[in-house]
Amino acid sequence: MIRMFVRHTVADFGRWRQQYDAFDAERRGLGVVAEAVYPSAEDATDVTVSHDFANLEAARAFVTSKRLQEVMTNAGVVGPPTVWFTKLG
Repeated sequence: MIRMFVRHTVADFGRWRQQYDAFDAERRGLGVVAEAVYPSAEDATDVTVSHDFANLEAARAFVTSKRLQEVMTNAGVVGPPTVWFTKLG
């Protein structure tokens, strides 16, 4: 199991969260099996998200998908995200 972390700045957390939630079914179809959202305690526009995948290939395919890029743009993500992958357990 792979956990991918993504940290990015968003223009407006409420708008971003709405778009993130609306993307749930598609996200699962792209291989995400679990997720969590962590807005910064000091600045809600600083958001870290974790997504779990069956394997590293699925995680990399998700993060490079054109559809994800569209959703991030529509959700108000500002600038490029920081992405890293870890193994679970």
